[in-house]
Amino acid sequence: MIFQEIGLAGAYLIDPEPYRDERGLFARTWSVKEFRERGLATEFDHCATSFNKLPGTLRGLHYQADEEPETKLIRCTRGRIFDVIVDLRRSSPTYRQWFGTELNQDNRRLVYAPAGFAHGYQSLGPDSEVFYQIAANFRPDLQRGLRWDDPTLAIKWPQARARIISARDLALPHLASMPEAVCTP
Repeated sequence: MIFQEIGLAGAYLIDPEPYRDERGLFARTWSVKEFRERGLATEFDHCATSFNKLPGTLRGLHYQADEEPETKLIRCTRGRIFDVIVDLRRSSPTYRQWFGTELNQDNRRLVYAPAGFAHGYQSLGPDSEVFYQIAANFRPDLQRGLRWDDPTLAIKWPQARARIISARDLALPHLASMPEAVCTP
């Protein structure tokens, strides 16, 4: 695996190194040893998947509050998405900065988002599926989020207007109006 620093403290873009032959390919997408060598989370509490039927579907920006912040390893296993992470750690030199990249079934890339980051994505084609490994217990009472179109962040989404977005995500606050939207890790 090739780990690339992406300009946000502690976050990485990870490219599998596929071995190709007449059968297709084989590539590792997870290694305790390689993650541990970089000081990254190596214990994931659960995995999740999301499926998006239509292009332009937007999910996020979500995170879990300080009591049990989530570290996420994200991969698009089907279709294409524009994946975004936002550093919400008050003490971080990259506080309130974001990174976005295309993840798709062909590039097989992963994004590593440390605890204290918000995450969201926009589907770029039909029938996209996203797979998450998550290091933290899921706690519905600690679910938090902020608006995908927050002017403070000025994220450059590929489709400026979300075609499909949940009522819950539309009701999320802007960062400026929510002092609790920053994490302490």
